[in-house]
Amino acid sequence: MLTRRAVLATGATVAAGAVAAGCSSSSKAKWNGPGANPSGSGGGKATSVDVAIVPAADTKDVSPADPIKVTATGGKLQTVTVTAGGKTVAGSLDSDGTSWHSTGTLAYGQTYTVTVAAVDGAGTAINKTATFNTIKPASTSGITFQANPMAALQSGGTYGVGQPVIAYFSKSVKDKAAAEQAIEVTTTPSVEGKWHWVSSQAAHYRPEKYWAAGTKITVKANVLGVNLGNGVYGSSNYSTSFNIGQSRVAIADSSSHQMQVFVDGVLTKTIPVSMGKGGYTKGSKGETIDFFTRSGIHVVMTKEASVTMSSATYGITNPKDPNYYTETIPLACRISLSGEYVHAASWSVADQGKRNVSHGCINISPANAQWFYNTFIAGDVVEVRNTPVQLPLTDGLGDWNVAWGSW
Repeated sequence: MLTRRAVLATGATVAAGAVAAGCSSSSKAKWNGPGANPSGSGGGKATSVDVAIVPAADTKDVSPADPIKVTATGGKLQTVTVTAGGKTVAGSLDSDGTSWHSTGTLAYGQTYTVTVAAVDGAGTAINKTATFNTIKPASTSGITFQANPMAALQSGGTYGVGQPVIAYFSKSVKDKAAAEQAIEVTTTPSVEGKWHWVSSQAAHYRPEKYWAAGTKITVKANVLGVNLGNGVYGSSNYSTSFNIGQSRVAIADSSSHQMQVFVDGVLTKTIPVSMGKGGYTKGSKGETIDFFTRSGIHVVMTKEASVTMSSATYGITNPKDPNYYTETIPLACRISLSGEYVHAASWSVADQGKRNVSHGCINISPANAQWFYNTFIAGDVVEVRNTPVQLPLTDGLGDWNVAWGSW
């Protein structure tokens, strides 16, 4: 259910029920030229043109998602102009000249003037003008699509089978049902998915099981004109799309000290590892710190050729503390917000495959780290087993640790 926000604008959609049936404004003109017979006896028949405008004149609180429609009965439209604040709304006239609809996007809190020129069957010109006002929200919320809390989702990009759809709203969402209803997720092949709110601003969407390799995912957030609660409306419409690549799942076992890597379901590589050594200590502010790698399904968030890691980031600040460190680490693939990585660790090669000595990361040899770094991408899965501490939902992308029935 949320990143989530590079985002693209989409065309407006019609908000159901925003304009009441029969709300239109019309004008009729009678032709009394040659051949006309107003009395109805003998001679030609009177002609007229009926111009209807939706939204009707003087309508208040029109949704900017609603299109403007102008129709002519008994004649043809010549020109239709819609303006507000010095800007003109684009539109399209049909081939027979009897109807026009807006194609441009309306804005909030504006007074729009619709000016119509039409002719009846005999060529008599008719002019009509109407105005209406759009909703003026208390505030608006934008959306960004995220790959994870640290990285935007790249439209057109390729991600691993564990990548959720994340819609991140710039304002808190009170009416979550309205927000979910406004966001359409389409997948090829088709698969059922559900939204889950990780916070008041972030909604994540995923299927019950990992995405199938090769799945194409398109997201359209048609939130323009949608009341998200407490007077907050969607600021615009947004869309994105991305692809799922090969299935890459690594399973790291703290008991066996081995990590098996499956590519498209086939065991491709077994890598000796050294994981969190366990135990507890106190941080500089008295907080409890542990050294366990979190069990559960992790998702690769970012990849860094080198990254500086320091115990000071989680509370161990005294250089004399045996657990203190500040190091530049190569070939690091981040798998949690709390600082767990799969990374190269030349200093623990002798321990890898035998015992756990890290502060919580998954240590592997430089050669294996190079292979892992070159092979895995954002959205790929790293599952950790047999440690006493579980990965929370909000520590990166813990989405897959939530049972489907609770999602």
